[in-house]
Amino acid sequence: MRYLTLFLCVMALAFAVVEISNATLIDRGGGLIYDTDLDVTWLQDANYAFTSGYDDDGDMSWNQAMTWAENLVYHDSIRGKTWDDWRLPKVLPVNPPDYNFNLSYDGSTDEGFNIKSSNNEMAYMFYVNLGREGQYDLNGNDNPDWNLNQNTGLFDNLISNVYWSNTDYEPDINRTIAFGFGSGKQRSFNKGSYLYAWAVRDGDVAPVPEPGTLFLLGAGLTGLAIVRRRAKK
Repeated sequence: MRYLTLFLCVMALAFAVVEISNATLIDRGGGLIYDTDLDVTWLQDANYAFTSGYDDDGDMSWNQAMTWAENLVYHDSIRGKTWDDWRLPKVLPVNPPDYNFNLSYDGSTDEGFNIKSSNNEMAYMFYVNLGREGQYDLNGNDNPDWNLNQNTGLFDNLISNVYWSNTDYEPDINRTIAFGFGSGKQRSFNKGSYLYAWAVRDGDVAPVPEPGTLFLLGAGLTGLAIVRRRAKK
């Protein structure tokens, strides 16, 4: 009986490790980071357009950025797969169904600071996943600590500059919503401006078990074999 108890404890610990690893952002390997909250997978390299040699510095007009993301083919060396369903991050209304482009500091509208709505993929990354602070606090006062936390989490080459979204600015078709990873401000920019681009895709990629989890599961299976052998005796 005590062997069965030991086996069950080992298995419980193994599954606990799996659950602990189920944080908001998970490194899936192969340069891919999965966001469990939004169910999207980001390129770990936030300036891949530059490091891949596609662009000489990574900042592009909106049309160029859209073309890059839509035609991106990324080889996943861990899973031996190629992913070709990339896009730029999207911005949906903070308060559906309509956008509100009045400036706010408390995250209650679609333009401004401190937007923590999961409808805004880049703002959610900045304020929630990375835990960074905007240039202004909720009351519109200067935030003295806003530039101190430059946390980039699991990501590489995340520029403290403005990144394009794939979402048009409804009041003016010549403008698109973008997000500043320096100031924490979401606003519109003319599509001819040169900003950065970060590729994201919907859904997860197949997870690769962590070595510690594999060890524990292996130990659990060994324990099961011992229990069965003793039961036969």
